[in-house]
Amino acid sequence: MAKLYFYYSSMNAGKSTTLLQSEYNYRERGMHTMILTPQLDTRYGEGSVTSRIGLSQDAYAFNQSENLFEVVKATIKKQPLHCILVDEAQFLTRKQVFELGEVADRLDVPVLCYGLRTDFQGNLFEGSQHLLAWSDNLVEIKTICHCGKKATMVLRLDGAGRVIKQGEQIKIGGNDQYVAVCRKHFKERQTQRQADELPFPE
Repeated sequence: MAKLYFYYSSMNAGKSTTLLQSEYNYRERGMHTMILTPQLDTRYGEGSVTSRIGLSQDAYAFNQSENLFEVVKATIKKQPLHCILVDEAQFLTRKQVFELGEVADRLDVPVLCYGLRTDFQGNLFEGSQHLLAWSDNLVEIKTICHCGKKATMVLRLDGAGRVIKQGEQIKIGGNDQYVAVCRKHFKERQTQRQADELPFPE
């Protein structure tokens, strides 16, 4: 029986690298895969999953109104699929997480989702919330804070390296705008007065 998996982490933990390695493992064995990535993530161009270490693979770019069950079902009519991999899964809608569960349950194709758990304010993303609730398997991909502890949170930075505490939940960016930190340093930075704040990192 196929399962729905959620591989979650903070920023810069190697989620895309892990996804691409998993996809390569399937293809190396002669199996067919399908990579899904949200259209709104345009850091490396639409329809591409690219890791920080330079690995890249084409992907199907979906929008938040698309029915992912129907997308996968239509693809299977052209060729069999042995695995679905989803990059930046935090941007899935509740409905799309349900649809991916249907892919595993009704089409019997395993679905591997990779994404952030929380945003720059410490709140769950919609996709992550429902993946945490509905996935068969949850796997944490670990990275570290500048202090050496496990990083579980994300800070958003401005152009001067100072922490941004308010704003829209979704703002696409990389290492120039986000940094992974442990819970202790997340709380310290979130409660620090703007006038006293130093650029990150100290």
